[in-house]
Amino acid sequence: MKNVIIFHGTCSQEEYYSDNFPSLSNSHWLPWLQKQLLIQGYYVQTPEIFEAFDPRYEDWKKELERFNINEETILIGHSCGGGFLTRWLSEKEIKIDKLILVAPWLDPEREKTTDFFDFNIDENLEKKCNEIHLFVSSDDDSDILESVAIIKNKIKNISFHEFSDKGHFTYDDMKTDKFPELFHTVIS
Repeated sequence: MKNVIIFHGTCSQEEYYSDNFPSLSNSHWLPWLQKQLLIQGYYVQTPEIFEAFDPRYEDWKKELERFNINEETILIGHSCGGGFLTRWLSEKEIKIDKLILVAPWLDPEREKTTDFFDFNIDENLEKKCNEIHLFVSSDDDSDILESVAIIKNKIKNISFHEFSDKGHFTYDDMKTDKFPELFHTVIS
């Protein structure tokens, strides 16, 4: 059975503790995508990372490794979640079906993280995945565009899905919680 694991990004400490925002795994398009994939018969998980405002690699790794990850697994990461999955796959000897990065963030200026992104991207990462897809919008922040450039420079055979009007692929930027382009990439 195909299984999908969707990793959210990070946020500010204020947003994390505020009642005005849903938990990160219930934000933006994540719940909609999870529901659509469940309807299609996929086993889908959207883990919630404790204190995601202060990313600690071992915490994220522990959360991911609770799941059975194999050649039928599709890993999706938004923002910091995409950067995390890039690191995790770079450090593992494992084969998965698809890696899908949505506005991946590697904190190139080390403004928010300390050692979370201290790693070298495996230049053979594409051999660990049947497919790699990267969603990016040209109107996203410069640190995201810089992260995308780093990934693009290191990993070959990525299918790019480029937009000009989706910002950071958040509800506020997209004005919707639906993400059909991502859904079709998962099921195709």
